[in-house]
Parts: sequence; structure tokens; C-alpha cells
Amino acid sequence: MVPSEENRLVPKEDLFWSCRQSIFDEMKKKFSQIESAADEPRVLCIIQDTTNSKTVNERITLNLPASTPLKRLFEDVASKVGYVNGTFDLVWGNGVNVADMTPLDQTNDKSILDAGFEVGKKNFLRLTDKDGEQPHTMSEESGTTDDGNRDRFIGPLPREGSVGGSNDYVCQNYSYSSILSKSETGYVGLVNQAMTCYLNSLLQTLFMTPEFRNALYKWEFEESEEDAVMSIPYQLQRLFVLLQTSKKRAIETTDVTRSFGWDSSEAWQQHDVQELCRVMFDALEQKWKQTEQADLINQLYQGKLKDYVRCLECGYESWRIDTYLDIPLVIRPYGSNQAFASVEEALHAFIQPEILDGPNQYFCERCKKKCDARKGLRFLNFPYLLTLQLKRFDFDYTTMHRIKLNDRMTFPEELDMSTFIDVEDEKSPQTESCTDSGAENEGSCHSDQMSNDFSNDDGVDEGICLESNSSAERTSKVGIEKNSLLYELFSVMVHSGSAAGGHYYACIKSFRDEQWYSFNDQHVSKITQEDIKKTYGGSSGSRGYYSSAFASSTNAYMLIYRLKDPTRNAKFLEVNEYPEHIKQLVQKEKELEEQEKRQREIELNTCKIKLFCMHPVKQVMMENKLEVHKDKTLKEAVEMAYKIMDIEEAVSLDCCRLVKYDEFHDYLERSFEEEEEDTPMGLLLGGVKSTYMFDLLLETRRPDQVFQSYKPGEVMVKVHVVDLKTESVAPSLSVRAYLNQTVTEFKQLISKVVHLPAETMRIVLERCYNDLRILNVGNKTLKAEGFFRSNKVFVESSESLDRQMAYTDSHLWKLLDRHANTIRLYVSLPEQSPGSQFKRIANQKACGDSGNLDEDCARVKGPIANMRSVEAILEESTEKLKSLSLQQEQDGDSSKSTEASDFENIESPLNEVDSLASAENRELENQIQISDPENFQSEERSDSDVNNDRSTSSVDSDILSSSHSSDTLCNVDNAPIPLGNGLDSHSITSSRRSKANEGKKETWDTAEDDSGTDSEYDESGKSREEAQYVYFKAEHYVADEGSGEGQKWLMVHVDKRITLSAFKQHLEPFVGVLSSHFKVFRVYASNQEFESVRLNETLSSFSDDNKISIRLGRALKKGEYRVKVYQLLINDPEPCKFLLDAVFAKGMTVRQSKEELLPQLTEQCGLDLTIDRFRLRKKTWKNPGTVFLDYHVYEEDINISSNWEVFLEILDGAEKMKSMSQLAVLSRQWRPSEMKLDPFQEIVLESSSVDELKEKLSEISGIPLECIEFAKGRGTFPCDISVLEIHQDLDWNPKVSTLNVWPLYICDDGAVIFYRDKTEELIELTDEQRNELMKKESSRLQKTGHRITYSPRKEKALKIYLDGAPNKEMAQD
Repeated sequence: MVPSEENRLVPKEDLFWSCRQSIFDEMKKKFSQIESAADEPRVLCIIQDTTNSKTVNERITLNLPASTPLKRLFEDVASKVGYVNGTFDLVWGNGVNVADMTPLDQTNDKSILDAGFEVGKKNFLRLTDKDGEQPHTMSEESGTTDDGNRDRFIGPLPREGSVGGSNDYVCQNYSYSSILSKSETGYVGLVNQAMTCYLNSLLQTLFMTPEFRNALYKWEFEESEEDAVMSIPYQLQRLFVLLQTSKKRAIETTDVTRSFGWDSSEAWQQHDVQELCRVMFDALEQKWKQTEQADLINQLYQGKLKDYVRCLECGYESWRIDTYLDIPLVIRPYGSNQAFASVEEALHAFIQPEILDGPNQYFCERCKKKCDARKGLRFLNFPYLLTLQLKRFDFDYTTMHRIKLNDRMTFPEELDMSTFIDVEDEKSPQTESCTDSGAENEGSCHSDQMSNDFSNDDGVDEGICLESNSSAERTSKVGIEKNSLLYELFSVMVHSGSAAGGHYYACIKSFRDEQWYSFNDQHVSKITQEDIKKTYGGSSGSRGYYSSAFASSTNAYMLIYRLKDPTRNAKFLEVNEYPEHIKQLVQKEKELEEQEKRQREIELNTCKIKLFCMHPVKQVMMENKLEVHKDKTLKEAVEMAYKIMDIEEAVSLDCCRLVKYDEFHDYLERSFEEEEEDTPMGLLLGGVKSTYMFDLLLETRRPDQVFQSYKPGEVMVKVHVVDLKTESVAPSLSVRAYLNQTVTEFKQLISKVVHLPAETMRIVLERCYNDLRILNVGNKTLKAEGFFRSNKVFVESSESLDRQMAYTDSHLWKLLDRHANTIRLYVSLPEQSPGSQFKRIANQKACGDSGNLDEDCARVKGPIANMRSVEAILEESTEKLKSLSLQQEQDGDSSKSTEASDFENIESPLNEVDSLASAENRELENQIQISDPENFQSEERSDSDVNNDRSTSSVDSDILSSSHSSDTLCNVDNAPIPLGNGLDSHSITSSRRSKANEGKKETWDTAEDDSGTDSEYDESGKSREEAQYVYFKAEHYVADEGSGEGQKWLMVHVDKRITLSAFKQHLEPFVGVLSSHFKVFRVYASNQEFESVRLNETLSSFSDDNKISIRLGRALKKGEYRVKVYQLLINDPEPCKFLLDAVFAKGMTVRQSKEELLPQLTEQCGLDLTIDRFRLRKKTWKNPGTVFLDYHVYEEDINISSNWEVFLEILDGAEKMKSMSQLAVLSRQWRPSEMKLDPFQEIVLESSSVDELKEKLSEISGIPLECIEFAKGRGTFPCDISVLEIHQDLDWNPKVSTLNVWPLYICDDGAVIFYRDKTEELIELTDEQRNELMKKESSRLQKTGHRITYSPRKEKALKIYLDGAPNKEMAQD
């Protein structure tokens, strides 16, 4: 190589290497920045654009460094969504109402972390309008060409490439070019109240009709004649003025619907837009009577047509003139699979005459015989505004469903109607005759094609007059009309959805700029002619006639054309052309809108916070809401709170102040100092927020008191003073302390408040529920002891020996333990005779609980023995005692002897017994002192003593005073502890049985829970491992009115750690029977009652003021279950009928349970059956299941549980089910030629073979085996189905060989099988027969609770009430 050339290459190589090095350095720099940024915490921001319905379901995700300033956040969001920065707001989007949120300050330079954004969490934001105006899109995007907008989204159609309900972390590609803001379109949307899209579409169309809007503006409202609220034209005027002048993106239509006489429920009713148009026009005509606008609707929308019949033999024609407001066009001819391709084709079909021949011949008045004739419709003239309704909703009589026809039907932008007027029709030949002379406004339109859009009231002036010109003049006029009947399309009302429901919106062309707009509720956007073509309808692929019955699709439903006539085509009134009353209305609405805007600004600057106040007199905590502007001072806020709480009469304003308060912890956070009185509330509360982490308390004081200063960092302590002598706990006093104080310092603080010596003071802290901890380490801080914001302590200071005992053994601990666990219950007692209570207890205790009946009965003292003879006399002479005895035999358990019943129902020696019992009870009270267990055992009473003592509590209010009560505190050692109840002083009795009854089990002791496990409780119902004291106190209580006349109540204070078994035992004296002979039902807030049966469970699930209902009846024993028995009536309209409650036991056979049911069925249900005449079977909801065979054993062969349900089925003959391998199914024959179902018949199969099923069906029906078709029933027994649906809706003749495979899955008894003869043809029904049958089936299936699929919901007729009252007769239907 030449050296000179080599020398020339060196600089290039140097340049290359230098460039490469600089690139590497730049990359290294970038990587170092990335690494440093990676070390910085990131903040995930998820933004939802709520300014447009098309973007509300999409999310923008930004993952920003925590140091990013707020200003940069707004810039990033603006570039991401394509909005101009500064034309939108960002608010927190944590599920709170956007109107209550304060926008983020986009001019703030502080970081997003300092602004409240959280690292490592999702920070949700909402992009909203700024000052009520929609965000501005960027200029480069707003200038997109029409080509780019060709696939623009309109209406509710999903945007291509977007997925609704996408994940928050997925950033969708926005297409903001298709969403033009209000400022660009110049139009205002309408808010959808709920389902009022059909109303919004019609209102926007009327607003965009110059002739209608101008005429409405010329009408003047007279306040003296009508209430403005109920005036439909006036409310329409207001709405149109707001649509024209408002700066809002959308306005409400509630004032308009209120003028219709609608309430809020009407907003949830979806109606047909064509129906609304007709009803609203009728209402306007009624309101505009005797005004210039009286004939406005007719002038704009009404046309005329002739309904004629012409004889083909003599040419005689009979006709009548009808008027119309819209022309209904059929999409598809009846019975055809081919739809009309265009509106022009449908119009030609509309006027196509039909030939009346054969049986349909017409009787000609001239020929005086039946002749062939031509019947049809002819248009006489067309309205200025032509409305075409495309009849897309139809009814399928095969499936009995409403369907929507989504077929494609084109419509032109310009429609020439001259081809549809026949000049010949306007001639008046001698052969024509009007059958309804002078009754142009009467009659109906063509059978199924024309709606009656005119009034049938002869007294209503329709404003119609027939021309009386000569034939030549009319002919020339028609010729002119034919040349000038060119209409231009300006409104397309679109329906998106199915016949079951959907959404309406309108595509409207503005006559100002010839631009098309989509008015979709509150969203208005520009669209193109291509978007209009998308509403033609149609779907890809070939589809059957009814295949799209429930398919959702978007297509045109109503078309409105305007006649192209320069002499009549009006323009919108300019502002200077407004009538004076409209100018005043415009000014009024502007002022109202400005006022509303100012009010909204005030709302955005108003602090809304919860306010509490303890009423100084009633001592009740009151709650309210304080709404104060952020610029109001603390002093002004106190005055507002003072008035809100309405305590002027109780305390003066000088004795009130506001403090920060935590209602959840009942904690006073801090007080505001006097120098803060002039501080704005916005600063004190930390700004305007939707929610605050604290509340405010209006604190009050007496005039002689001074407010205490609450400083941040202090803790609040509620101090309860305990008095061991009276065993009482005083109400709380509030004390404030610091967490760094020691226990000793805290004692000295409390000593000053409660005036008790600190040296002997014991403090017990309740750290959480039932966690009582004594504070005995003096130098320990309160924080170390577990103090928090709000705390509760109990203090006691006495010189008693109790201080020297271990804390858990002390009297203080037991008293606090009882205080923490005692709840108050209200017990409803059953009604029974006053004299029977004691005798039932006495004799059941003396005899029923003893192993040796004679020996125990001998213990009963003389008065008891005397009762026997008295009772024998009473039983023989009193019918009442006979019924009571019978009831006792029914309710008593099997172990109860017949002799025990001899002791019951003794009434004559009652006074003697009562005096004896009372004397013994008083003697017992005198004997009981503070003693040890040994002394107490030496003073045991005999069974008779216990019985007589119980008798004192067992009699009702006629014998006991209402203040009687029984307090019991017992432990496992049978040692009674004397105890004052803290509420009232009463006697103390033992809840345990005497030693004479030890080791003897009673029926309720062995009662089972649902699982059937052995009881863990001894005779007293107490756990063998339980070593706690149990408190019980009961006294009679007078319930409020409405609790039932004569109903007796107890107010019971009881330790909720007591078991249900022990609780029932304590209730024995008040109920008057053993605990095994009554049941406990828990009453919930809805007055529903559920039985409590788990005797080994405690009352821990109960809380204060819960209600309990006691009912007489034998309680369940060990291994027993309560069972509800229903009768199965397979061929009755109500196949499930409740019979009775029974008790089944574990280990019992089905035959044994049937034997026990027999007498109950005879006595309670009047069913005289033998044991082989009925069967029991499984019940699942309402479905019959497995047949139980007599040798089956409960719990072994049949799973049984509490609240079990079974079916009892009466047999027609001998039981066919002999083995579990058999299968019993219920069959029902369908007869299509008769349109009826035969009754159920049971067939028993030896296997699951389909062949065997068909053989059995052939055997019982006589249908040849090869002609049998079957299908499985659907739903709940009896699998009801309409006879109009069964032939095609069920899955007939499934291709399976066994029944236990898909799609049958028949593996258990009770399945329903429908079968038919496949050679039997379905009967052809006329429309009348089908409608009549449909009504009968609807009534039948509704009675049985069957959901009728062809009528998804009952539609409500659309009405406008002219007088505002729905119950009046002036409704426009």
C-alpha cells in the first residue's frame, strides 16, 4: 500500500475509535444512572380516565421514582393519554366519591412521596374534568384525518385491541382522536339516570330538530295556570336552554321525568324509544291545547294514508282515511328467512296489496255477494318530518321467546318518497265509497304493520282536514308533491343489545355544519358517514331464523328524515332572535349554573368530619357531621358544632370546646390551645380530605370546672374504682398519663383523682378483653406494661387481708373476672298454670331422678304425700288435668315412671306447700355464712329440702313478687361463696345438687351435641376440668309493649362461660320442669329462632341484651336427632308437605323409626297407615332421593345429622324396592299430539341399563320399544316445564347405554324421566290456541314456582301523567 494512502487512513481510524469510546462512556453514564435509579424506591401509579365512558374501564400504569415531583407526574400522565397538560385534574381514586376529593396540586414541586404516595403499594388516581370542562386533546392528535378515524368507535361497541376489565398493570393503547371534547363539538350530553338512554336519545333528536326547538321556544309558560315543576313543555324548554348554553359536559334529565309524573323507580324501567315518542307527543298535544302549538305535532310529524278494499269484479271500493306519526317497517316477512335488503324494499312491501280470495273473499255491497278483492294501503301524503320504525323486535311462537332481528337493512341518506304515492288514488271515481263517512280520525291501521299513533277520542282535535279541491286540482298538486318528496336523513336512533335488554343512543346530523355526531348519554363525539353505515346491522355467516334471539348486536331502530324544502327548512334561532321569555330563562339558568359552580367550589373547600358530643344532662354520646369551610376559624367551628349538637339549653357556649378524638379507641388525642382560636380549620385538620384519621369531640364542662389540656403523646386511662365490701364497680373516671411514667407515679396520679391512698392501692389493667393484669412492679413504665392510646384500669385500696393473697386467688380477681364475663340476657318463659310448677319440680326431683323410686318417694314430707290423694281426685274430676296428664305422657322420656306422673298437677294444698318451702328457704338463708367447704357439707339438706327450696323459685308471678331473684356462685368443690351481686342484694343459694344425688345421671346430663360424642360434663353440667366460678342471677322482668300479652320474662345476669346444660339447670325453678323437658331457642334480630342443642358448649357466643325463648318439650338425649318429616306427593301441585317433627336415634333401624311414627301420624296428621303402606326416603331440598329400606340402620347405613329432613311416601301397593342395587326413577309420558303430560309413574330398575329403562317404559305405556324416546328432567322436582317447550328444549334420546354417565348422571333414586312416542307428531296450533295455552301454562308454572324462560321480566307500561299523579285517570298510555 502506498504510504500516503496509509497516512490518510489513520485519522479515520482514530475518529472511529474516538466515537466508539464516547459511545461507551455515554452508555456507562446511562447505566450508572439506571443503577442509581434502581436503588431508589419506586412508586406505582395507576390512573383511571373518568372523563369518557370509553376509557373508564382502562388503566394507565406509571412506575416512577419516589423523588419524582408532582409537576412531572402531571406531565407524564398528559403525554401518556394525549391530553394537554393543565386541562385535567388528578384526584385520589381509592373508591371514594370523586366529588368529595381534592385535586392534587400540579404546580407543587414536592415529591410524590411527600404528597402521600406509598412505596410498594398501588396508588390509584382518577383523571377528572377540570372546572367542569372536559380535557383538551393534543393538537397533533385532534387533527387526525378522516381516514384515520374510519374505524372510530361509536356507542357501546368495544374498541379494537382493548380488553374491557383489563388488569390494572396493563397499559392500553388509547385512541383519543375519536373522543372529541365538549368544547370542540359544542354540544352537551344528557346524564343517564339508570336506564333512561331511550329518553336521552329522543330528547337529543328533538333538540337537534330546528322546527321543533324553535316552536317550543315560542311557547310561553304561564305560572298562574300551572305548576312549573309539572309542566312538560316548560321543563323541555329549560332542558333545551341548558343543552344550548351550559358549560357542563352533561346535564340531568330528572326535572323532565318529574314533570312526567315519574318517580325514581321509573328510571330503572327500560322502554321502547318509539313508544316514548308516541306517548310524549300525545302528552304535549294535551298540554298545548288552545295555544299556537296545538297542531304542532300534526304539522311536523303526521301523514295520511288510505286503507282500502276494491272489488275485482265491479271495481267498487270501500275505504277509510287513517293518520300516522311513524311508519313501522317489517325487517323480515312472516315465516321468511330472507330479510328486506333496504328501507325502500320494506316500504314497497308495506303498500303491496293482498288478494282476498277463497275463504277470505270480500262481500261486495254492489255485487251483493262475496267476490275476490284487493286489500291494501295507499299513502295520501307524507309529513314534513318522516319517522320510520324498523321492527327489529319480534316474538318466536316456537320457543316462546322475544327475539331481536339483527339482519342487515340499508337506508339511504336521501330518500325519494314520490314513488310511494299513487296519483290514481287521488282521483274520485264513482265506484269509490267511504265506509266510515266523516270519520277520518277513527279506525285502525293495517293489521300487523301499522301502529295506532293517533287519538281515538272523538273530542280531541287532531287538526286534520281533508282537501275538498276538485279532482284536477288534486291531481296537479300530487304531481308537484311527487317532484318534491325528497327527504334527507338527520337522525338514527340505534339499539345495541338483545330483546331482553340493551342500550339506546342517537347519531344525529347537525343542520348547521352538516356534521354527524354521536349522542351517547353524557358523551358527544364526532362521527362519519362510515359510522352510520355500521348501524345497518347484519352478522357474518349464515344463521337460522331464530339463532340470534339473544345475541347482542348494534343496529338502527328508528330513522327520522326531513323534507328537503328550502321554503320550509328552518334554521335554529339565534340568541338575538330569542323571544323575551327565553332570554330571561337563559339568564336565569346561567345564574343558577354559576351559583351551582360556586357551591361546588365551596364543597371542594369544605372539611367534612365526624362530630361527637356527650350530652351533659342525658349522658348519651351523640354523633353528627361537621361541615366547615377550611377558612373558618376554630372559634367559628365551635359555634357551628354547638348549634349542630343542640345543647343550648344544657350548657353555655363558653363551656364548650373542640378536641381531637378517636372514636374507635375512645381516646382524646389533643386539645386546641386558646391561641389557636383564630387558626383556620384547614390548617388544624391538615387540609381538606375525604376521610380523616381522627374525629372531633365537642367537650363540655361545668361553670366551676376548668378544661384540662390534652397534649399529643398522652394516653387516656379510664379508671374504675372497685369496692370489695359492696362488691361494686364504679363508673369510669378519665385520667391522662404518659407512657414513660412508672407504675408508682401512675398510682400517685390516680390517688389525687379518686382520693384513695396510693400505699395500699392495687391497679389491674385490662389490656384486652378478659385479660386482667395486676401492676405490681413499681418502677416499670406504662409503655412496658402494655398501655396504648386508650386503656381501662381497676383500682382498689383497702386494708383487707385480700391484698396478702395471690392475685388469682384473691377476691378482687374473682370480682373482676365476674364483671368481665357477666352478660345480661332476656328469657321468655312458656305459659303454664301457676299451681303446677312446684309440683312438677318436686315430684320429678323426688321420683324421676332417683334410682329407687319407692325409697326416694318416701323422703317426700307429709304435704307431698297429701298431694297424691288430692291429685287423684282432681284427675278424675277435671278435664284440664286429664289433658295435662296426656301432654306429660307425650313429652316425658321413656325412663319416666307412671308413678312419677301421679305427683303432677296438684293444686289444692298449694298454700301449705308454699309456706313450708318459704320457711325452709328462710332457715337456709340464715344458716349460710362465710364458711369453708367442710362446714357447708355438714349442713347438707335432704332431697325434700332441695325440692322445697326450688319451689320458692318455681312458682310464677302470682306467688313470687317481681323482685324475687336467685344469685348463685359455685365452684367444683361444692363450696358456696357469699357474694353481693353488685346490682341488688339477694339471698345466695347453691346451684349444685346435694351429695345424695352424686353419681346419678339425668337425661339432660347425657344429652348430645350434633356430632354424637359423649358428654364431658357431670351432673351439674360443669366441665370436669373447669375450675372457675360461675355466676347466675335471675329476676322477673316486665317487657315493653309489643312483646306479647301475658308473656313472662326473666332478666338474667350470667357468666357466659357457663355451659348450656348448667344454664338450663339454673332455669329449672323458673320454667317449672326439669331441664330435660324444655328447649332453649336463641332469638335473633330478625325474630328468627334457632334451637340451641349443644349442651357442652358455653354461652360465649351470646352478648348483652340477647333474647332467649323457652319452649316446653322433651330435649334430645344422647345419640338422638330431631328430624323434620315431609310427605312426598309426586302428582300434586305442591309435592312437598310438612307433617311433623320426630326424634330418631343412632342405631335405630328404619322400621323402628316407622313404628314410632305411626301413632304420631295418626294423632297429629290424621293419617291411618300400616307400617308396610309407606316408606321413608332421603330429602335434598325438594328432590326425593334414596329409598330407605326397613333393615337400614341410622349412622351405619344412613348418615344422620341435626335438623335432618326426610320424605314420607305413601305406597299404592307393596314395596318394590328390596335391595340397594335397585334404582327407582319417576317417569312421565309426554303426548305431543294432545299437548299434555301424564301423571308420574315409578319404575324400579335392576340395573342402570338404558335398554332396561326403555323396556320398562314400553311395558307401562304400550309404546313399541323401538319408538321410545326419553329425556332427563331439569331442575328441582317435579322438573316442571311448559308443554310449549318440552318437545324441542329437552335433550331427547341421548346416545348412551347406561344411565350413570354424561349427560344423564342418574346414580340415585328419584330422578325424573320424560318419555314419548317418536312416531307421534306435534299438533299444529292456531295463534289463538297457542296464546290461550301460553296463558294457562304461565299461570300453572307461576303457581309451582317454575321460572318461565320466555318471560324474563314483567314489563311496565310507559305512561306520562299529565297531573303528576300516577293514580289518576289522566294518564297517557
